[in-house]
Amino acid sequence: MREIVVFSGSAHTDLAERICADLGVPLAPVEIHRFSNDCLQVQLQENCRQRDVYIVQPLVPPTQEHLMELLLMIDAARGASAQQITAVMPHYAYARSDKKDASRISIGGRLVADMLVTAGVDRVLTMALHAPQVHGFFSVPVDHLTAIGVLADHFRGRDLTDTVVVSPDLGNAKTATQFSRLLGLPVAAGSKQRLADDRVVIDAIVGDVAGKRAIILDDEIATGGSIIELLDRLKDLGCTQAAVATTHGLFAGKAVERLRSHPSVTEVISTDTVPRPAGFPELQVSSVAGLFAEAIKRIHEGESVSSLFDGVDPTHAPPQPKLPF
Repeated sequence: MREIVVFSGSAHTDLAERICADLGVPLAPVEIHRFSNDCLQVQLQENCRQRDVYIVQPLVPPTQEHLMELLLMIDAARGASAQQITAVMPHYAYARSDKKDASRISIGGRLVADMLVTAGVDRVLTMALHAPQVHGFFSVPVDHLTAIGVLADHFRGRDLTDTVVVSPDLGNAKTATQFSRLLGLPVAAGSKQRLADDRVVIDAIVGDVAGKRAIILDDEIATGGSIIELLDRLKDLGCTQAAVATTHGLFAGKAVERLRSHPSVTEVISTDTVPRPAGFPELQVSSVAGLFAEAIKRIHEGESVSSLFDGVDPTHAPPQPKLPF
């Protein structure tokens, strides 16, 4: 696979190295230099001419710093005559900014997509967008991976009697339903109202949770406010205990302290789309490096990426026959 060149920004080099190990290619070096005026300069240390270039960079804090690194690396690859440039963004932070829900507010998800395309990206490879419609913000192909199969594997083989999958909100209920089907479990969801970035209210739970154990599934945990509120409501309704599973375990602010100290939490499971947080040795991490490596291989060879999820996510099922008119 000589034609593939993989670079990584500074956001998550460990994941990039695991992806390269699965691909059987070395991680190409990058030199990032900061000038005295705080401007960044990026130099790719590997030949890109007519190569298939992949740049691994999740948008994690400091988010703006890592976004600028990614844009500069894309620009450098384009200037070096790369044949195709793919931004591998396991976590797309601006997916939360997907609509105009207040006066004179920016739509950051679309703006960042425009910036990436303007910089010269030909394709985007990402996972578990917070809002699926962000996919449509891009004018280049987007391969949108899911981690629900990897997270479900964590629970397979266990005694899941009297267990229910719970979504923190109705917006994530579809994904939670797909996850529950993989494990053969019922599903429930919270009715959530967000009051601030770190403050939510869950005023009802749709589904039967009394006397059951819960597996809480969320796409992203930042401050943990939604999860703690959900845990409290579940306890009020007679739920005995809960495991917490998420794709993007950011665990910002007091999230680690909140989860470690809550009496209902039995375990917390995340993937490695973002770096592991400090001070959370109990966190169990399932790697998605193999999924990204296989997706990169299939993109490079012109094969189907969606078939990676046959039997996992109905969104990627084979096209259905059209209805007769």
